[in-house]
Amino acid sequence: QVQLVESGGGLVQPGGSLRLSCVSSAFALDYYAIGWFRQAPGKEREGVSCINTSDGRTYYADSVKGRFTISRDSAKRTVYLQMDSLKPEDTAVYYCAMGGTWLTEGWYIDHRYDYWGQGTQVTVSS
Repeated sequence: QVQLVESGGGLVQPGGSLRLSCVSSAFALDYYAIGWFRQAPGKEREGVSCINTSDGRTYYADSVKGRFTISRDSAKRTVYLQMDSLKPEDTAVYYCAMGGTWLTEGWYIDHRYDYWGQGTQVTVSS
């Protein structure tokens, strides 16, 4: 059973930045798809970004493209989500998820992922 632990959430003003971390208990991060999702109150969970740790390809939702950057540190078994130019509409609980690399064509479909973290709250407010 793989465990994922997110951290780095918090309260930030509009225009500010946060970096989320997702640490995996898996032996290695290679050959996985690691996704970030978010869920705001009263809304469905939505895909934010994904990285294929096998070939390094990255994927982003249109709403965050150019503002968020996903990356990985395989030695630390950690995937990061750098969030810049944050907006109030980015406020949500952010989750990381892990699955096979086959899912990257539909990386934004949450039920394709096998493992999920507990989430970390991000609040963007002045």
